[in-house]
Amino acid sequence: MKKAFITGITGQDGSYLADLLLAKGYEVHGIMRRSSSFNTDRIAHIPLNLHDPKSRFCLHYGDLTDSSALNRLLKTIRPDEVYNLGAQSHVRVSFDIPEYTADVVGLGSLRILDAIRETGIKTKFYQASSSEMFGLAKPPQSEVTLFHPRSPYACAKVFAYWITKNYREAYGMFAANGILFNHESPRRGENFVTKKITHTVARIKAGLEKKLYLGNLGAVRDWGYAPEYVEAMWLILQQNKPDDFVIATGEAHTVKEFVEAAFGIVGLDWKKYVEIDPRYYRPSETPVLIGDYKKAKRILKWKPKVRFKKLVRLMLEYDLSEYNLKI
Repeated sequence: MKKAFITGITGQDGSYLADLLLAKGYEVHGIMRRSSSFNTDRIAHIPLNLHDPKSRFCLHYGDLTDSSALNRLLKTIRPDEVYNLGAQSHVRVSFDIPEYTADVVGLGSLRILDAIRETGIKTKFYQASSSEMFGLAKPPQSEVTLFHPRSPYACAKVFAYWITKNYREAYGMFAANGILFNHESPRRGENFVTKKITHTVARIKAGLEKKLYLGNLGAVRDWGYAPEYVEAMWLILQQNKPDDFVIATGEAHTVKEFVEAAFGIVGLDWKKYVEIDPRYYRPSETPVLIGDYKKAKRILKWKPKVRFKKLVRLMLEYDLSEYNLKI
């Protein structure tokens, strides 16, 4: 039985990855930060028995800022695969807490890599890199596109990307980067723009909200479906040698198009409900992100199935169901 170790297991990607690996027969270990309130809603459906030594799903307290905890957990669990998905992942918030973002996102990756090196365990390491690293780079962006990060979050991700490559080259570790473009799902956090849109549209339809406040409607993004993207993560670690891959759909849509699609599904005119709030603008914007996933298609045999309109519909259906509404 293979063992996997996941940071960020309580997040969108971590929860879907746990589902995937458990379905494949893995023993899955995840770390979560200590908090006065539980943040385990996304993994609440997975049976968790702390008293059963044979349980295939285990949670441990830990943090990407705590080297000793990471070292101890890796030495004890000795996983076959490590997926580093944990992060302060909100781009706009990273401007408000840049030092913390850099510590968790950038140095957090280094701490895990060095824990692997120090413990000497034989494992494969996956680093969750981000399309935000490309920033102002001309689209479509691929594995050979030069980075031009536009936020503290993106800068920290660039460091994590290069330290992963460095440990691969310096120590012969199986360390790979998945450069994932935006990927969404019903499990997306409500402070991310896509989920904010579908969640608020559902509340407007239910008569509980009157306005949707947004920032830059002109931002162009490449949106995919999160469960498909975590499968790509797994495929990256099943290769014979470590490498870096862009995971994307290759389709371009603006935030405005996402808004129009969501309101259109429920038969409402978005112009009557959407207002622009300058507080949601970033100090430096990333205008266009469109991924070129040809390498993943050729080597991983991966390609996206859920496209833009279906993605919006899936998310909206889920949010409407919270209020006993249907499309």
